[in-house]
Amino acid sequence: AILVSDKTDFKPTKIKRDKEGHYIMVNGSMQQEELTILNIYAPNTRAPRFIKQVLRDLQRDLDSHTIIVGDFNTPLSISNRSMTQKINKDIQDLNLVLDQADLIDIYRTLHPKSTEYTFFSVPHCTYSKIDHVIGSKTLFSKCKRTEIITNSLSDHGAIN
Repeated sequence: AILVSDKTDFKPTKIKRDKEGHYIMVNGSMQQEELTILNIYAPNTRAPRFIKQVLRDLQRDLDSHTIIVGDFNTPLSISNRSMTQKINKDIQDLNLVLDQADLIDIYRTLHPKSTEYTFFSVPHCTYSKIDHVIGSKTLFSKCKRTEIITNSLSDHGAIN
């Protein structure tokens, strides 16, 4: 789901979603500027490959006015985990695709040393940041702040 405050001047013009409910993309405008919001919910298994495929499928719809948010079910860097683990090849490949599309992790760019996480795994007793806000460097320049908000109603923290 994509929630936009009614206090925001966002006017949707087009909505695209997949049949399985793994992504929804809303094109629109805000303050006379075009904006595309893509929310991805990646499956628990093979998440990096799934995200890469979604990005390939929607490549024509994505540009410098696109922000990608959601539950990627995968950390994008070592600093997104409480336990030090190597980043596997699938995650490296996903990061390469994001880099080639000139997309950056907005939260991580604003908070490079942060040890805040969006998810706690009870069986593994580990924290990770698997929820992300990804955008172009153009959009990043307009971003004033981001923060992780803990949520008692969900097993994920929100990124605001």
